[in-house]
Amino acid sequence: MAFNNTKNYYEILEVSVDSSTAEIKAAYRKLARQYHPDINKSPEAIDKFKEISAAYETLSNPIEREKYNILKGIFEPQKTKTSSQQAQEEYKNATKNPPPPAQEKTKKDPTEKKSREFNLIKFFKYLNAKFKKQKRAKENKKPQKGQNITTDVTISPEEVITGSKRIINVLTTQTCPKCNGHKFINGGKCSECNGSGDVSRRKKITVTIPKGIKDGAKLRLKGEGGIGKNGGPTGDLYINVKIETPTKVHFDKQNIYYDVPITPFEAALGEEIKIPTFDGTIKLKLPKNTCSGQKFRIAGQGIKKNGKIGDLIVTVSIEFSQDLSDDEIKLYEKLKNLSKDDVRKNLVNEN
Repeated sequence: MAFNNTKNYYEILEVSVDSSTAEIKAAYRKLARQYHPDINKSPEAIDKFKEISAAYETLSNPIEREKYNILKGIFEPQKTKTSSQQAQEEYKNATKNPPPPAQEKTKKDPTEKKSREFNLIKFFKYLNAKFKKQKRAKENKKPQKGQNITTDVTISPEEVITGSKRIINVLTTQTCPKCNGHKFINGGKCSECNGSGDVSRRKKITVTIPKGIKDGAKLRLKGEGGIGKNGGPTGDLYINVKIETPTKVHFDKQNIYYDVPITPFEAALGEEIKIPTFDGTIKLKLPKNTCSGQKFRIAGQGIKKNGKIGDLIVTVSIEFSQDLSDDEIKLYEKLKNLSKDDVRKNLVNEN
C-alpha cells in the first residue's frame, strides 16, 4: 500500500476523514465510473483510476484504514460536548480518582513503561515491513520479461529423415480480454481474471522440425512464451525434441544404423533381400555363409543435410521361426547329421 503517496487518500476519494465505509464505497463507485479507462479516454484517466483504486483498497478496509491514519497523523474529529456534559464528566473523574496530596509524589507503574516500549517496537516493526513491501512494489513496476515455457515433442525416425511440421498445444499467459489488464471493472475485481490482470489460455503453435535433428535437441521459438509485465518483452518457448527410436533403427550424425533379421537359409545360400526404408526399399545381396552380426555399408542412403549425405549401415541377425513345421524339423535333423563342423572348437576350456 503506497501510504507515502503525495496526495491524501481522503482527498483522492473526495470524502472526509470521518466518512463511513458505505460513504467511501459510494464515492469510489462514482469516481471509478468517471475515470475508468474503458469509459474515459483522456491520457490522465489511467493514473487517476489507479489512484482511486489504491485509495479505496486502503480506506475500505478498517484495519488498513486505521494503520493509514496512524502513519499519516490523521485523527477523526471528536463530537463536541456541552458544558454541562463536560462538567458532569469532570466531577465523576474527580470523585472517582481524587488527585494525590501535594506533598506526596505519585509512583510510576513499571508495567506502563514496558507496555509503551513494547507498542513502540511493534510500531517500528510494522513501519519496517511496510517500507520493504513498498520497495518490492516499486521493483515490481519495472519492465519484466514474460515467463519462458518448456515442452517436449516426440518425433518418429522418418521425421528425422524428411523433416516435418508439428502442431503443439501449450499453456500460456495472456492479458485478460475482459478488463484489458486493468484488474477492475465497475468498482470491483474482474470476474474473468479475479483481479490478476492476466489469464491462462491454451495456444496452438506450428513447429517446424528440421531434417537430421538429433535426439535431445532444443528448439527455441522467440516470443511464444508468457506475456511480459509492465511493458516487458514476451517470454520464449523451448521445445525438447525426442526421437521415438525403434530397437532396429538408430542414428549417428548423418548415418543410419539398421538391424535387419534374416533366415538361416538366406545366410547360408547368400540370398538377395529387400530392406524397407523411409522412402521406399533397397536391395542387399548377401554373400554365402553370412554370419549373424555381420555389417554391410550402403553408401548414400543416410541423412541428407548441408549438401552432404550419410550411409545406411545394415547389421544382420539370423533368426529362426518360432513355429517350425514337422518337415522343417526333419530337415534340421538331417543337416545336424550331415554337419561335421564344431562351431565351439575355439572356446577356452575352463575346467
